[in-house]
Amino acid sequence: MTLAWLSLGALVVAMIVSCFSTLNVGVLALALAWIVGVYLGSMSLNDVLSGFPVQLFLTLAGVTLMFTQAQLNGTLDRVAHAAVRICRGNAGLIPVMFFVLGSIIASLGPGNVATAAMLAPMAMAVAARASIPPFLMAIMVGNGAQSGALSPVAPTGIIVTGLMDKIGLGGFGMRTYIANLLAHAIIAFGGYFLLGGLKLFKNIYTGGEQDESTRLNRSHWTTLGVIGVVLVFVLFRNANIGMAAFTGAVVLAGLRVADHEQAIRKMPWIPILMVCGVSVLVALLEKTGGLDLFTEILAKFATPGTLTGVVAFVTGVISVYSSTSGVVLPAFLPTVPGLIARLGGEPFGVASSMNIGAHLVDMSPLSTTGAMCIAGINDPEQVRQTYNKLLIWGLSMTVIGAIGCYLVF
Repeated sequence: MTLAWLSLGALVVAMIVSCFSTLNVGVLALALAWIVGVYLGSMSLNDVLSGFPVQLFLTLAGVTLMFTQAQLNGTLDRVAHAAVRICRGNAGLIPVMFFVLGSIIASLGPGNVATAAMLAPMAMAVAARASIPPFLMAIMVGNGAQSGALSPVAPTGIIVTGLMDKIGLGGFGMRTYIANLLAHAIIAFGGYFLLGGLKLFKNIYTGGEQDESTRLNRSHWTTLGVIGVVLVFVLFRNANIGMAAFTGAVVLAGLRVADHEQAIRKMPWIPILMVCGVSVLVALLEKTGGLDLFTEILAKFATPGTLTGVVAFVTGVISVYSSTSGVVLPAFLPTVPGLIARLGGEPFGVASSMNIGAHLVDMSPLSTTGAMCIAGINDPEQVRQTYNKLLIWGLSMTVIGAIGCYLVF
């Protein structure tokens, strides 16, 4: 029992540090797992490291490498410019297009963070030229990227699918993705239309003309073709997504349409290390009984009728300050079977409440997606007021997400 409390304490320390420090929580989690497991729990190092998610690491590395190549050679940027031209100058349609574009691109593999990093600067620049309030553009492009976060082929979706497989919820990948997509679509479009988006449909934007710098060339079409082949093999031939993506990355490098070496340097190693390190610590909790203690504590704050709302609220509050995919979901999703055993309920509903509650708040400027939107604003006078609005929006999502999950699940 002492070791269970020590391992749970280590997880709590890691979560607190992740909220208030720039230290990579994955590195901290590995160090804590080593100290608690080997020196306090008399476990072998091999036992502690057996929790390292090798398959998850390969999948995340492969997918992010291929799409980092596509981003660096300008393919994703050209696709975004083409999408804006479809709006034919209607200012009200442009944020809607960025939502759709963000959702599609994130869903196809890059995931929410990479998609927001690529689209947010362009979206905010277009918003300034088309007289679109930056707050409205931010909630559309940000939630668009977030809506594709749990795609079965996106990094966070891969993480969540793996976690749900471990807790007996395998086969729910598409339902999880669709539930998250619908939640973000309802929130984004509801906010957009209620807060002034309807007025924008009367305005005309003339800055979307095509030139040589925005036209798709041979390398871009080749990149899209390789990505398409990889997705076909994954979706219809049951190919391992990580290995298929590595193969796609090799093909792009071999055809000399992408800078392979630069892409490896630019890969998002920080969240990959974060997820893998926390997974090792959570695996240690399972071995020591700390996960059961964590579940008992969570169960004390809920009743059978309020469980979905409570877990959505708790994961949302923590996710405002911490990494959703790297810390919150790896820590909370493994508690679902224990919560169901103690309080009853439907496992998928509880897991979905955690997934949705944790993701809805990520438009806060304290989170990566919200911060990307703020960073894309060039007018200093707009930065502070947009920051404040997004902060209020993100914090309010803890309550709105909890109420929504309680009513739906």
